[in-house]
Amino acid sequence: MPMLSDPLHYSSVAALVAAVRSKEVSSEELVRHHLARIEAVNGDLNAVVQLAGDRAIEEARRADAAVAAGNSLGALHGVPMTVKDSFDTEGVISTGGTTGRASFIPSSDATAVRRLREAGAILLGKTNTPELTLSYETDNLIYGRTKNPYDLERTSGGSSGGAAAILAAGGSPFDIGSDYGGSVRLPSHCCGTAGIKPTTGRVPRTGHIYPPGGMLDAFQQIGPMCRQVGDLSLLLSVIAGPDGKDPAIAPAPLGDPAGVDVSSLRIQFHVDNGIAEPTAETTTTVRRAVEALADEVANVAEGRPPGIEESFEICTALWAADGGAATRRLLLEYGTTHSSLGAIERSDPLSAEEIDALIHRWDVFRRDMLTVFQSYDVLLSPVNASPALPHGTSTTESGFAGFSYTMTHNLTGWPGAVVRCGTSDDGLPIGVQIVAAPWREDVALAVAEKLESALGGFVAPSASEGGDRPRRQQQA
Repeated sequence: MPMLSDPLHYSSVAALVAAVRSKEVSSEELVRHHLARIEAVNGDLNAVVQLAGDRAIEEARRADAAVAAGNSLGALHGVPMTVKDSFDTEGVISTGGTTGRASFIPSSDATAVRRLREAGAILLGKTNTPELTLSYETDNLIYGRTKNPYDLERTSGGSSGGAAAILAAGGSPFDIGSDYGGSVRLPSHCCGTAGIKPTTGRVPRTGHIYPPGGMLDAFQQIGPMCRQVGDLSLLLSVIAGPDGKDPAIAPAPLGDPAGVDVSSLRIQFHVDNGIAEPTAETTTTVRRAVEALADEVANVAEGRPPGIEESFEICTALWAADGGAATRRLLLEYGTTHSSLGAIERSDPLSAEEIDALIHRWDVFRRDMLTVFQSYDVLLSPVNASPALPHGTSTTESGFAGFSYTMTHNLTGWPGAVVRCGTSDDGLPIGVQIVAAPWREDVALAVAEKLESALGGFVAPSASEGGDRPRRQQQA
């Protein structure tokens, strides 16, 4: 049975589930402990932007009563969680980072949230996101900027930066993020946590601020975020599958990482995608991960999938192709008149011929990339060209190109997991991206677990000032 950690707030989801079932700890104790932890760390981080404390305590008491009565328990019975503010949460303000929804209270939960609550999870509060999730740094006009728990002068990533920051600080056992260009994987890398972007079509987007549909429907995926890789499979099994509302979701079976024969896997890796040169410490981390797997798998070879060098150009062109029409439509729908997305709104649209040529190029790119699985089962690469960037540098030319490592697999739609495998000279986490063939999340997670076991995985922010606290900002 998985063991609780000391301190309690760094326990795995699996350990918390087992502890509640065995009455080793009560759900109310867990909820109160995590609410206290949020209060202790959130002033520095600005990661949690809405709390549902009173409701959470009441739900925890009902969960404990069910345990006492011997009633059947859900897969997450009595375990607290936070949820990215891009998801609707019944009875709790859900802004998606846009001012038109600053006081919006949904009457129902997003599908992923509903499924987690039906499995027994208890919502503590909402975590910060950039406006409409459309940024690699978590900042918006309602709540402001979220900071990295390892260094307050650094970004926690985006768009699920609030989620990753509070997970790393121990304020929540797990969160649910969304990934439109790296928004689960980049924050997991920046904050040293674990996350997975599932295969396109795996998890419903119903009730998300950037809804299903449109030319780029395939880009957006919903995925779990936590600290231990083993918890990702449990969480994914709860939220996956059609909901009868999101038309793009397939009833594909979800494999178990425990059933994957890792020794038979063939791995291709690259440290440089030909678009953005990685830092030396990023390269070192990926190569360490490869060395850790060399004796565990059938074959490891260095190389890049065909055409990967085009991914940044294709992705950014697709985002801008409509001239911001989709963004303007959503802002109008949400009643937002004052937005941080001006550059996106004012871009020039492509002609019909140009859009057709671009989509054809995307199709050819996906076809050519897919041939890599004729020879390999897994792709290993950096998550980003560098560790967490200083605040405000994500939109620079060099900073933005660094995100191409994640953008690639919003184009392909393949599942990609992230686990911490190293540390920068400045003490910042460095993750590795593990990508598998379509619908093979089990393979990506099995390899991620091997890396976590070999290289340590999550490491809490350095203890100082009587607790786990980040490096403070320098005074001007």
